[in-house]
Amino acid sequence: MPWSTRELAELTGTTLKTVRHYHRIGLLAEPERAPNGYKRYRIEHVVRLLRIRRLVDLGVPLSDIHAVEESDESAEQTLRALDAELKASIERQQQMRDELARILRQPGLVALPPGFEGDAAALSDADRALLMVYSTVLDAPAMTALRKLQAMPREPVEARFDALPADADEDTRQRLAEDYAPAARRRLANHPSLTDEAAYRALGKPVVLHGLVELYNAAQIDVLQRVHQILGLSGPEDEGRSTDHTGGRPGLA
Repeated sequence: MPWSTRELAELTGTTLKTVRHYHRIGLLAEPERAPNGYKRYRIEHVVRLLRIRRLVDLGVPLSDIHAVEESDESAEQTLRALDAELKASIERQQQMRDELARILRQPGLVALPPGFEGDAAALSDADRALLMVYSTVLDAPAMTALRKLQAMPREPVEARFDALPADADEDTRQRLAEDYAPAARRRLANHPSLTDEAAYRALGKPVVLHGLVELYNAAQIDVLQRVHQILGLSGPEDEGRSTDHTGGRPGLA
């Protein structure tokens, strides 16, 4: 018993548009026609269309179906490549789920680069924004170091830095820099990837320098520069290193 195009589509769980598309691209052969001009599909078309749907449901692109059907070797190569793509996609999606789970536990993490944990709410808006900027220029080891630093409890001196007004006087700035330097030195010593040449070059890029200028007030920037000098991270011997950046906020870097 022959079927019409509509009946074929219903029988195989697809649509008229899809059947016509498969005809147009050569995946499904045109059937013979009845005297009245209507197509007359037979069981071979049903099986063929179901086979196409089976491959499509497995993720095989329509453009690769002919290759799958050419030989067992071609089929294996195509299907193995598809399997590798699916494996990578599943891994990415699992990473996304893990990240979403962390954000659901701590919504503030959505304002930080991927992989950060700890108390995001304890950071200032400027610190959170600067971490996002860092993620565009730092390499994987440096970002790993920042993640570890951010997860550590904040020190009281960091709150003083956050609260520093733009019109803070000279003595206040110097005292804060001297108090901040030991904490910054400890953290840098534990994470040398933040002071290597690659990090210096990255942190000297315009996007970071503009971020520092726009996110922190003049007094805070002055304190960062003073800490930089106290730590010996700038000077004539540091050719190519800008004294305008600090390798980042001391409390983070």
